[in-house]
Parts: sequence; C-alpha cells; structure tokens
Amino acid sequence: MLLFLFTGCQKDVPSEREENSTKKDYIRKIEGKSEHIPDEVVAKGEVLVAYSGCADCHRVDTKAKGPAFRDIAQRYPVQPAYVDMLARKVISGGFGSWGNPIMSPHPHLSIEDTRTMVYYILSLD
Repeated sequence: MLLFLFTGCQKDVPSEREENSTKKDYIRKIEGKSEHIPDEVVAKGEVLVAYSGCADCHRVDTKAKGPAFRDIAQRYPVQPAYVDMLARKVISGGFGSWGNPIMSPHPHLSIEDTRTMVYYILSLD
C-alpha cells in the first residue's frame, strides 16, 4: 500500500527533460542569419534602454513582468525586418507573443531610438 502512495506522488513531478522543453517552447526561436551590430549602436541602445523605463517590466537574464532581454535575443535573428517589427511593437504595445503579459504602448519613443534599443536587446544573445 505504501509503495502505491509513493509511486503516485512521483507522477506529478516534472522531469528535467520536461522542464527544458517548456523553456524551449517559451522562446520559440525563429531561424535566420543574424547581421552584425556595430558596437556604437549597442552602446547607444544600452543607454536608451536604461533611461526609458524598460527595467520596470524587463530584466536582462530573468523573466519579470515581461520576457528577459536574453530570451528576446534568443528568439529573433538580427535582421532589419525583425528590428522594425519589434520597435513598432514597443511603441504600440503588444500581447500574446510571450504568454499573457501585456506590454503597454510607449508612444513617446521615436522609431529611430526604439530601433537602436532593439538592436541592443538583440545583441545580448
């Protein structure tokens, strides 16, 4: 009887393999060749991110209200189409790309500055 209780409890514990597959599904990497990002663009983007309030919802290495910047960098290749799409999403806000969190719109940011911020984020891969 005790053996049955102990084996029943073990079924609900996720294995390490299942936990890793959850992480992979969360990121859902988009395949593609990444372009080089100049160091000066990365540096400027880092400053813009620091002063824009991104840290209210994002962290570099860990998920907070929104995804970690490194998770974003792992999902998207550095290509102008993705940079533009992500910059517009930062400005207009978004929902659903990373689960249930809603990203508030940031209409006060310029498209040029937002693209630079996105280049910084994508450089963290």
